[in-house]
Amino acid sequence: MIDYLRILFIEHSALQAIVVLSLISALGLMVGKVRLFGISLGITFVFFAGIIAGHFGLSVDADMLFYAETFGLVLFVYALGLQVGPGFFSSMRTEGVKLLLPAIAVLLIGTIMAIALSYTASVSIPDISGILCGATTNTPALAAAQQTLDQLGIDGSSAALSCAITYPLGVVGVILAIIFLRKLFVRQTDMPQPDSKHKKNVFIASYCVTNPAIFGKTIAELTHSWHHHCVISRMWHNGHVLIPMSDRVLQENDILLVITKPEEAEELRLIFGKQEQKDWNSENIDWNKIDSELTSQRILVTRPEINGKKLSTLRLRNNYGINISRVYRSGVQLLATPNLVLQLGDRLTVVGEAADIKRVEKILGNAVQSLNEPNLVSVFIGMILGLMVGSIPLSVPGISLPVKLGLAGGPIIVGILIGTFGPRLHMLTYTTRSANMMLRAIGLNLYLACLGLDAGAHFFETVVRPEGILWLILGLLITFVPVVLVGIFALRVMKLDFGSISGLLCGSMANPMALNYANDTIEGDNPAVAYATVYPVCMFLRVIVIQLVIMLFVH
Repeated sequence: MIDYLRILFIEHSALQAIVVLSLISALGLMVGKVRLFGISLGITFVFFAGIIAGHFGLSVDADMLFYAETFGLVLFVYALGLQVGPGFFSSMRTEGVKLLLPAIAVLLIGTIMAIALSYTASVSIPDISGILCGATTNTPALAAAQQTLDQLGIDGSSAALSCAITYPLGVVGVILAIIFLRKLFVRQTDMPQPDSKHKKNVFIASYCVTNPAIFGKTIAELTHSWHHHCVISRMWHNGHVLIPMSDRVLQENDILLVITKPEEAEELRLIFGKQEQKDWNSENIDWNKIDSELTSQRILVTRPEINGKKLSTLRLRNNYGINISRVYRSGVQLLATPNLVLQLGDRLTVVGEAADIKRVEKILGNAVQSLNEPNLVSVFIGMILGLMVGSIPLSVPGISLPVKLGLAGGPIIVGILIGTFGPRLHMLTYTTRSANMMLRAIGLNLYLACLGLDAGAHFFETVVRPEGILWLILGLLITFVPVVLVGIFALRVMKLDFGSISGLLCGSMANPMALNYANDTIEGDNPAVAYATVYPVCMFLRVIVIQLVIMLFVH
């Protein structure tokens, strides 16, 4: 029996590594569900379970531990990139700069604090560089710091130790700061609504044609040269509902149901003549009861041949007499414009007669079962490309060592690009939301279990030493203060919603564990989208900044 247990838990092997990491993950997840004062750390507790296991002597072969940690991190960030990719560039166009500025402010405030604390608390630059990397949970920055110290002939082991000491509070500190902000500063109106992204992207209005300038014009003539983003979904003429075909002639007092962007609604009123007062944006509208002549149905794109094709090339309206008003993709509602590139998994809102909709259904697929089998080829190819991009050395003026995006930066960038542009290259990148969440959860569990186990062996003995306690205090200050200050500013001055603020704060601190907490406690995808928007830029800047700090301040 003793030999059996020794083989399972003590003797280094592939079997023992799987058992130990699975045990740490299972115990961490179970304890993470326990709430204290209404707070649950969730998956983050896997990290602390690893520290405890390492403290009591459990260990895994060093090469296997490094492999599992690396694979887990790559899997997590790549799956995250795939999830947010479809909405990433639209977010960058609308709110990218607004999200990046406070994220960079977090980075700069933390760095300035670290340099100031180095002098006031008499902590060496190698030690404070490790404290800064741990407080911001940024292992790529630690690797860059150690390389720079080695090049300068300075032992970098103290940086690694100070990083390991401050890392746990770096994880928890961001979560505590988010909780602190939410309890003291966040009002209900600051929280994103579950459908807030849809409401921001799409607005539905009805117009009465009273502008003499467009009387007698066909819809094609009216829309041929204009720059407005809108879709005419339905048309009422003399009380009868019609599909607004391109050759349909507009006449006085026709009613048009138009799907557009909120900011363009007033401009369209000037073109059509009069906007009706009815609210068409309520969630409770039964579109099939609006009129008895047409049916509204959502159809799922499941045929691989449709992936990457423009909506206009299918000629569905002209060939089948139907209209497509909206497209739902990864939780985002898009306008069904002619140039929209369709992706596998898109849900199209189709309006028309029941028989015509049945014919269109065969064209698009609508076979839900076929999407339940994720295309793993694109996942593995994407991770390979991500690691290749992360390994490219980038020369930065004034810095002798090349900078790399690393294991985390490369895969998330490639994941975003493939999630956005893969369908245009006819790549089948679709994964169900549950499959994506499973990939992310497994990756993050592996990463946290390995990280905690590696840090646990010498964690407690270092913490009880005077310098260990000082490092903890300084690390917590560097974590907590910039996040709270910038969070309050973004909330009250920039008027961002709390979901986006939480995501950008987690991204600026390179903290996937805190992001997971934000995703669990805040409705909608705003935290994940904001995280992916700022993470690549902030991670790259931290790698550069830590090298500059060492080169400029080491004496």
